[in-house]
Amino acid sequence: MSWETRSPDGAVRVRFDIAQVGGVPGCPVYRVEHLGAPVVETSRLGLDFAGAAALVSHLEVVSVDRAEIDTAWSPPFGDRWTIPDRCTEMTVTLREAIAPHRRLTLTFRAYDEGAALRYALPAQGGLGPCTIGAERTEFRFPDGTLGYEEHGTEGEYERRPVAEIRAGCERPLTVEYPDGRFAALTEAGNLDHPRMLLSPRPGAPGTLVSDLSGPARCALPFAGPWRVFIVGRQAGDLLERNHLLLTLSEPCALADTAWIRPGKAIREVTLSTAGGKACVDFAAAHGLQYVEYDAGWYGPENDEASDARRVFPDPARIRNQPDHGGLDLAEVIRYARERGIGVLLYVNRRHIERQWAELLPLYAGWGVAGVKFGFVRVGAGEWTRWLHEAIRGAAEHHLVVDVHDEYRPTGISRTYPHLLTQEGIRGNEHMPTPRHNCTLPFTRCVAGAADYTVCYYTDRIQTTHAHQLALPVVIYSPLQFCFWYDRPAAYRGEPEVEFFERVPTVWDDTRVLDGEIGEYAVVARRSGAEWYVGCITNETPRRLEVDLSFLEGTQPYVAHIFGDGGEGRTGVAIRRCLVHRGAALGLALAAGGGAAIRLAPAGADDADRYSVLDAEV
Repeated sequence: MSWETRSPDGAVRVRFDIAQVGGVPGCPVYRVEHLGAPVVETSRLGLDFAGAAALVSHLEVVSVDRAEIDTAWSPPFGDRWTIPDRCTEMTVTLREAIAPHRRLTLTFRAYDEGAALRYALPAQGGLGPCTIGAERTEFRFPDGTLGYEEHGTEGEYERRPVAEIRAGCERPLTVEYPDGRFAALTEAGNLDHPRMLLSPRPGAPGTLVSDLSGPARCALPFAGPWRVFIVGRQAGDLLERNHLLLTLSEPCALADTAWIRPGKAIREVTLSTAGGKACVDFAAAHGLQYVEYDAGWYGPENDEASDARRVFPDPARIRNQPDHGGLDLAEVIRYARERGIGVLLYVNRRHIERQWAELLPLYAGWGVAGVKFGFVRVGAGEWTRWLHEAIRGAAEHHLVVDVHDEYRPTGISRTYPHLLTQEGIRGNEHMPTPRHNCTLPFTRCVAGAADYTVCYYTDRIQTTHAHQLALPVVIYSPLQFCFWYDRPAAYRGEPEVEFFERVPTVWDDTRVLDGEIGEYAVVARRSGAEWYVGCITNETPRRLEVDLSFLEGTQPYVAHIFGDGGEGRTGVAIRRCLVHRGAALGLALAAGGGAAIRLAPAGADDADRYSVLDAEV
């Protein structure tokens, strides 16, 4: 006998069964289908325990409970205003048929956007606090499935058969099926559990297993993180549906979120008072909300003896600045607050780990707006727990948080929305290829907000400047660094900076208009009545037709187009025209190029100022 649950639209089906595997009875197995085809074929489930027998066989079904969820919720901000929470839920309670008769609960959910499952251990006699040594969750993919493999959270992506994926593959893992469908495998709602990576199961080509980064110590009752499949007919569906990770996480734990301010930032690179004030003036003039002092403001970040409670610029970082003039951080913070600009401080994990309970109230007393945690330890359950305790502590002092470097989100920004962003992306600190950028929307970005750190004026970027302008639209992040390696003096009046000045960092709606993994991406996002579109391509020049059917109503819009092919040192061309719903913008993108577009409802006099679109732009 088998049990199943289907998504409200009927497209996703999750099936559970008790099977005999290799002559062993009572093995729990599951299968997920989308549009009648497998997402994962029949795969085993189970848990290993330290000091006790594995819970993987000789199980029998005690009960199957069903529920339907049909609601919606709205975050204080995000990349869409309303998020559906519609699914069917099937909770299976299992009991060992042999001593010691332990009980295990498996919960399966089928959403229109995908499927999720998680383990729970109810309170029960004879089983107290325990240590889960490993999961036995299998993901057996159909023959011919391809995966976008990546290791180390800052690595390159490689498209290869799932059967060839190496141990320790990062998540999300985006997979491409032989019939053209796509899915992303990841985890959600992980507040205190070891991180899940993905590794091959020996002797079973095409089968991956959940690979925990260490043991999970848990008290009963216990409920683990969700293992999640986001599904789609095309790759862009994965990004449009990634709100599923938020939905599967705990609701907002903060009574007050009004203090949390998303925005754009410039990094201060001189570690000086003068440099900080120059950045503040630049931010105030160009629509930015933050200035960040990064590594070195309190001494060498890799030195355990450095003290993040005092201001002491790293001598090695300022030795080539004869006119440095010192750093009066209190004065910079005062100057910034008078102009409506927040100051963010970076703290390396060596110091935030042992001093966070002291540092957070100290920084709040200084008037700091937020903290960036650097090089945090990830993987083991104790570090997952530590990080989220520190994030909770930051909220108590009204400090926003940005996490670097390897941490990847699991949807807990729903629970703690002051966690504005996190890295784990291989952004412009690495100066990645255009192909890498065109892979990110369909892979890493499926997990949630990503701190790419745009470096607009730096001559080491591997793309055109129009490509860089488009990235704050293509890659969602409530905190966007638009000028990471840049100083205010690099700006020489380039008119296209207008786009950075205007582009929001949070949105009311998100659409993926077009794209192919690693080739190109076209993403549209709405803020109020305005739409913004980001278009990027890989090393191949291409012409894109951007269908404007997503525009609302019959009124005209002014299209402000910042694209390739212009004069001057940045090569950005600016064109403006009137467009209507249903029109198509023809864009010619250079190799590694892009286009950033702002679509604003036309005013009464705009018909006299701009011509109607009638040619390629």
